[in-house]
Amino acid sequence: MKAIMKYQWLVIFLLWNVKLLAQERPPMLLLDMNMQIEATQAVNDMYNFKFAQAERQFNHIKQAHPTHPLPYFLLGLSQWWKIAPNIDIETYDNAFLSYMDSSIVLAEKMYEANENNVEASFFLAAAYGFKGRLYSERRDWRKAAVASKSALKYLDKSKGYEELSPEFLFGDALYNYYRDWIPENYPALKSILWLFPKGDKELGIKQLREVSNNAFYTRTEAQYFLMRIYGEENQTQKAYQLSRYLHETFPDNSYFERYYARTAFSQGRIDETESVATSILKKLDSNMPGYEATSGRYASFFLGHIYNNNGNTEQAKSYYKRTVVYSEQIKAYESGYYLSALTALGRLYNKDRNFEEAEKYYNVVLKRAERKSDYYKEAKEYFSPKKKRERKQAARSVS
Repeated sequence: MKAIMKYQWLVIFLLWNVKLLAQERPPMLLLDMNMQIEATQAVNDMYNFKFAQAERQFNHIKQAHPTHPLPYFLLGLSQWWKIAPNIDIETYDNAFLSYMDSSIVLAEKMYEANENNVEASFFLAAAYGFKGRLYSERRDWRKAAVASKSALKYLDKSKGYEELSPEFLFGDALYNYYRDWIPENYPALKSILWLFPKGDKELGIKQLREVSNNAFYTRTEAQYFLMRIYGEENQTQKAYQLSRYLHETFPDNSYFERYYARTAFSQGRIDETESVATSILKKLDSNMPGYEATSGRYASFFLGHIYNNNGNTEQAKSYYKRTVVYSEQIKAYESGYYLSALTALGRLYNKDRNFEEAEKYYNVVLKRAERKSDYYKEAKEYFSPKKKRERKQAARSVS
């Protein structure tokens, strides 16, 4: 009896703390399984660039939960994926920022009511983080810094809740990786970043893997970042495998499809590259969402290279010319694909002894390429007195 009385107080103490924890952690829509089931098709539609279908469902969720930040964040994320294929297009900026601001306002109300509301902190960190991402792409560094500072404030509040959901690990994973990646790639920013806590790139990658395997809302975002990280760190096989998986899962997502084409090309998987590049151009010609000049530039160059290596020079010329057109549409004058295509066209027309056409393309190379580049040196050499004499002699022999 004494033993029962002894432990009775412990039981009461534990139950009281459970009650307090329950009060501090109200039910989260973010973790609601019924909501996840309801949102599954819409989320998949969004990543497969079926934006109208996705947004209809997101608006339905908004009607059911008008004061919750989740539907507004998802609507903002849908705008972001309209931006992603060509980051320079600003058509969707205002809608994106409006939805993220709405998510922030509603999450702030939740946070003001209870500072221990980890769901509110999650949406505040995520929405501010995405705003900072767009501002940095627009080179608005002041706004990017302000948004990033706010994101970090709430990210810190949501740390330590990974046991509730891997969703809460996503922001921490990105911070750990990019906190160390940024000064390695942008040394000028070191003087600013010393104010921020240290990161851990390997831990960040490990955390992203966990999110990509177990999260719901942030799963594909984590896979997207992992794919890019693997590509940047020359882990080409991993980048290829993940990009292929993402393309197969979301076959009409132009960003995933062109990244798959790039990684297949870099791996020397010519048949796959040809198939995917052809698919990209067909979708572009059909005006499918997200398929525009950037995707066309990649696909056309890969096909030009493949046909050139196969000796089909007329097809190669056709695709290299498309590469040039798409590159000029988006003003990608310094890109390797653009300069490589111009140089390849110069070589092909020179080989055909169509020197006038060859000179036309080499002249563009001289105008666009950096003077220290191999492209510039080749074009400069083409117009040297020696090469000009050789072309004149070749023209006389033909006549």
